[in-house]
Amino acid sequence: MRALLLAGAMSLAFTLFLTPLFIKLFKKLGWGQFIRDDGPKSHHAKRGTATMGGIIIIIGTLISYFTAMWITGEDIPASPLLVLFMMVGLGLVGFIDDFLKTRNQRSLGLGGWSKIGGQVLVAGVFAWLSIQFPNTYGQTPASTQISFLRDLPIDFMALGTIVGTILFIVWICVIVAGTSNAVNLTDGLDGLATGASILGIGSFIIIGFWQSNQARFGGSDISDLYRSYDVRDPLDLAIVAAAIVGGLIGFLWWNTSPAKIFLGDTGSLAIGGALAALAILAHTELLLVLVGGLFVIEAGSVIVQRAYFKVTHGKRIFLMSPIHHHFELKGWAEVTVVVRFWIIGGLLVAAGVGTFYLEWLSRTP
Repeated sequence: MRALLLAGAMSLAFTLFLTPLFIKLFKKLGWGQFIRDDGPKSHHAKRGTATMGGIIIIIGTLISYFTAMWITGEDIPASPLLVLFMMVGLGLVGFIDDFLKTRNQRSLGLGGWSKIGGQVLVAGVFAWLSIQFPNTYGQTPASTQISFLRDLPIDFMALGTIVGTILFIVWICVIVAGTSNAVNLTDGLDGLATGASILGIGSFIIIGFWQSNQARFGGSDISDLYRSYDVRDPLDLAIVAAAIVGGLIGFLWWNTSPAKIFLGDTGSLAIGGALAALAILAHTELLLVLVGGLFVIEAGSVIVQRAYFKVTHGKRIFLMSPIHHHFELKGWAEVTVVVRFWIIGGLLVAAGVGTFYLEWLSRTP
């Protein structure tokens, strides 16, 4: 518990107090935001705002997590390292995209397929590593079973080791690419993706802490065993989630409207990757539909808009997608859109965590 509080507090302090220094550095380097020409006209005033703020969150998370574990003398198991690997790996993909935008002076960086390729590469390595490193109980960081609130009786390995491993890696790549791109699409208004990510990743502090209290190897009777979770390193997942959330909270101080710095693809892809990794390693993959519900809505609005546009040969459902721009163009103030979307995201996170807890209550031998 000490490590969890320390990691969160140090990460918050890092981003809260040091972000202004990074803003000055990024502006000196010429790392300013470029705005889509076809976007809302009000956004053109944001041109030149410092971007690549994800670098600050990633550095703050790494320093705070490892420092907290060193101060408390805790061992560092595989699971949180995998979350950090995913975060840094996708952050690097996003950084390349952001860097190309600033160097080429345009709002497009990596091509779509190049970005997907980078996400798949990082996710594929993560997937393979996540089924290595068994502990003394034979648990690996991830399970090859599809999971919702816990593992479901659908195991890729039932198809054989080689085929099962390939399908598992493909499954993880789909989750990671979907989640990271959904967070990326949500990052279109000041503070929107940052605030929503605090709520989504924050849910895994609660989930990890609860799974740790109900660990499979700590039960004293049959009901405890039946309700317990077969998850490796759940408390350590909660600690790394706290480090990420602390960094996001401190960063939000400077990212809220009017933003002094943006996440950039460096931040949005890294945060989406961390969210996906936490869900996978906590054996709650499909629960992402609820705890990441706002991101699902944002990505879904883009998919629906494009599909409808093609089917109807040019007609649109929304004035603009992702859907937050639709409400902007309808006349809602940017802050109004952000706060209302945070409320929606918070309600979906509450529904997800509530469903997680109710499933535990309903389990009987």
